[in-house]
Amino acid sequence: MQYVPFGNHGFQVSRLGFGCMRLPTVKQGEQNVIDQERAIALIRRAIDGGVNYVDTAYPYHGGESEILVGQALKDGYRERVTLTTKMPVWLVKEEKDMNRLLDEQLKKLDVPYVDFYLLHAMGKDRIAQMRAFHYKDFFRQAIKDGRVKHAGFSFHDDKETFLDFLHDWDQWGMAQIQYNYLDDRDQATEDGLIEAGRCGVPIVVMEPLRGGALAKAPQNVQKMMDEFPVRRSPVEWAFAYIANYPQVATILSGMSNEEQVEDNLRIFDGLTPGGLTDEEVRFTAELKQAYLSRMPVGCTGCQYCQPCPQNVHIPDIFAAYNQSRMFDDPGRFLYRYKELQSRGQDASQCVQCGACEAACPQHLPIIEWLQKINGEA
Repeated sequence: MQYVPFGNHGFQVSRLGFGCMRLPTVKQGEQNVIDQERAIALIRRAIDGGVNYVDTAYPYHGGESEILVGQALKDGYRERVTLTTKMPVWLVKEEKDMNRLLDEQLKKLDVPYVDFYLLHAMGKDRIAQMRAFHYKDFFRQAIKDGRVKHAGFSFHDDKETFLDFLHDWDQWGMAQIQYNYLDDRDQATEDGLIEAGRCGVPIVVMEPLRGGALAKAPQNVQKMMDEFPVRRSPVEWAFAYIANYPQVATILSGMSNEEQVEDNLRIFDGLTPGGLTDEEVRFTAELKQAYLSRMPVGCTGCQYCQPCPQNVHIPDIFAAYNQSRMFDDPGRFLYRYKELQSRGQDASQCVQCGACEAACPQHLPIIEWLQKINGEA
């Protein structure tokens, strides 16, 4: 296992972190019924293999993840890891809720403190909410009384919002962002990652495999990997790309079976910051373009076609369709399209008024695409 300093906090952290959002369950589809014996064994195997960073959160597995993690860290395992959990800020209705929730989470974890406590899934609205509730005062007190060692936040919004919140406080202990070679210009972006490093805020990366989508390459992408002089699996390429950044301390992986744990331990045995050659970095950019070339609809998600008079959520439809084609996963589209149908926002609502096409800066044949997509659903 490779280790790096966790910012300036004075301790080393494993490049691989165990994300406890996708633990094995007793039955498929029942996320709140964790296979406890197996999940505990997986977490402990990872720790025994060198992982010393464990990440969980209040809502994971219907509120059961923190309890399971607390059980897994008994018998001396707590002392071997950096433990992170997250405040469910959507449940904070008044300032005192922040302390109440932290105390509840410490009880579920059965620990006196956590190393990192993050404001969960921050975006514009939640940032405004936390500022109104004086989040800095809360963290100062929680750190002073020993319940929290370091403050941080996880993030899902755009770059400008990320930079704004990053610069909002000079006491951030870390920031957790979604990042992979497809998302280098989305959400916090590469620019945000680099700026965090300049500010001395270490980065923890979530969704390095895009929810597992990058774990299995479509045919054209796999062919490129097979022909490249350096042979890596799709999973290895995804992890190696992120591990190349010196600003990244830990990369989270939601490991749900024994094979994933063992494969990840093997992969992270050799991933170091700056470990890719210039040619390999260029190749990851080519992999991204190969994925993007599979997207049939040239929608940029600019929202100029919204609102539709018939409430058709055109960008969401196109995004779902493009994603399914990009990853060769038709089930992904059908699942998301059924959600749109249940809300009356699907393509069947289109009356071909043409308002969307008149507004589209890409001049897309939107009506034609909506008809085609609806016919395939």
